[in-house]
Amino acid sequence: MNTILITGAGGKTGQAIINALSKRGAQVRAFVYKADYQTRVEDAGAHEVVVGSLTDEVALQQAMQDVQALYHICPNMNPNEVEIGREVIQAAQQAQVDHFVYHSVLHPHIEAMPHHWHKLRVEEMLFESGLSYTILQPAAYMQNVLAGWQTITEQGRYAVPYPIRTRLGMVNLHDVATVAATVLTETGHDGAIYELAGPDILSQIEVAAILSEQLDRPVTAEQIPLEVWTAQAKQSSLGDYQVNTLRQMFQHYAKHDFYGNANVLGWLLNRPPISFLEFVRNL
Repeated sequence: MNTILITGAGGKTGQAIINALSKRGAQVRAFVYKADYQTRVEDAGAHEVVVGSLTDEVALQQAMQDVQALYHICPNMNPNEVEIGREVIQAAQQAQVDHFVYHSVLHPHIEAMPHHWHKLRVEEMLFESGLSYTILQPAAYMQNVLAGWQTITEQGRYAVPYPIRTRLGMVNLHDVATVAATVLTETGHDGAIYELAGPDILSQIEVAAILSEQLDRPVTAEQIPLEVWTAQAKQSSLGDYQVNTLRQMFQHYAKHDFYGNANVLGWLLNRPPISFLEFVRNL
């Protein structure tokens, strides 16, 4: 059976994709940074686990052995994403991987958001690599709302660090994972760049209204001042680069909104994408 390698497999995206692939009977090898992540990826359905750094040439070579397809996820907002992308692409070239699928981001062309701009540079390297490739560009996940779930359910506050009239087009992670499994296991996706955007373009007021209706309790959207959010973020496990990058992303959202078109996602799923209302109903 052909092996599919998932890099950055220990996060929520990697686990969701492993799970989607395992349901199709695929042989999945998970590449994780910490041995602590081994159990979670095995529980998701990984058959093999390689522990190592994405900048470790030896570990990458080990992970790439006898791999037919690769799904590359760089750790979120990593300042070294371009260098990591170069290392992974070179390892895939050396291993003669048949199909390289890159987890990019919706609208990577926006230089004002560094983590988007870095992904565009990796896309460019992939174009020049000679590898058969597919690029997925997902929007922000609906699941991100769950980070504030306790505040939402206990206090009725849906707090965001940008204006509550900001419109976002969130996508369901499980839809993204389904598409990833499709392009990794089916033919016909060579050279494709797929925008994966959700079906709703909602203000944060509308998001709060849906939460309120489905939770059967009042939920109010409120804007956290960016400086307050920054102070809180610096007390968490986020580093300076991550905090500054997120600040720039929130500032872009505030000025321009952030959404795409769901047509491509629906075509790939062969069904309507999951709406935010459906997502909340199924929690």
